[in-house]
Amino acid sequence: MIRKAIIPAAGFGTRLLPITKAQPKEMLPVLGKPIIQYVIEDLANAGIDDILIITGRGKYAIENHFDKNFELEDRLIKDKKDEYLQKILETDDLANIYYTRQGTQKGLGDAVYCGKEFICEEYSIIMVGDTIYSGNVPKKLIEAYEKYGCSVIALERVPKEDVYKYGVISGKEIEKGIFEIGDLVEKPNVENAPSNLIITGAYLLSSKIFDHLKNTKPGRGGEIQLTDALKSLLSEENIIGVEVDLKRYDIGDIKGWLEANVELGIENIDGFKEYIKELCDK
Repeated sequence: MIRKAIIPAAGFGTRLLPITKAQPKEMLPVLGKPIIQYVIEDLANAGIDDILIITGRGKYAIENHFDKNFELEDRLIKDKKDEYLQKILETDDLANIYYTRQGTQKGLGDAVYCGKEFICEEYSIIMVGDTIYSGNVPKKLIEAYEKYGCSVIALERVPKEDVYKYGVISGKEIEKGIFEIGDLVEKPNVENAPSNLIITGAYLLSSKIFDHLKNTKPGRGGEIQLTDALKSLLSEENIIGVEVDLKRYDIGDIKGWLEANVELGIENIDGFKEYIKELCDK
């Protein structure tokens, strides 16, 4: 059974400055909830009990958000604001959440490696803390793992001109939407990209990944790249890719953050679609 997950959330959020100077990008609100709460809710709904968040300097707001606030709860009880009380109680009880810090910014691979002792010898899920999906990706990863018994990564097909932004795979389609991965490349040039199937930031990985991360040299950008460690892992274990047919909100910049709020607002808030239409018609 898959019971543990890691959420790397130690990045500076440079593309969102100055908002992220003191506010973690993972805590930016999308429809009244921080981005990282969507990630944790998906993990909890997929049966994950224990979640380790890898934080860094200035990320205390994440810990505070998922901690109990007895003074606030007491005030809401006295004011009979049961609806709001219920919302924060649900946040408190999502999962068992633990924290450790990445001392120095050395890339996603290094952040994941900080969770080695937490995971021990188990398979576990890794989800980046700044991406929201329209469906439950962890469940899809677990379903594929239960069928194939090896590491699994979530894939998405993007326009070829966008592949330079992502890790990209090559592989053989063994059934519809399922790929046996043959190679992985971190942010290739468009001309050299092996496909337009990109790694979305959701993984279910063998604990062997930590041995490969330990031996991975700094790669693109001078950082320890998880993609490079996955490429090394291929030498001793199959990796399956699952093409995920879901809407993905990658909230790495202002445009992505606004798009997430607008699109999810249209889907979930009464009258908001009409409001946007009125703006567009002016």
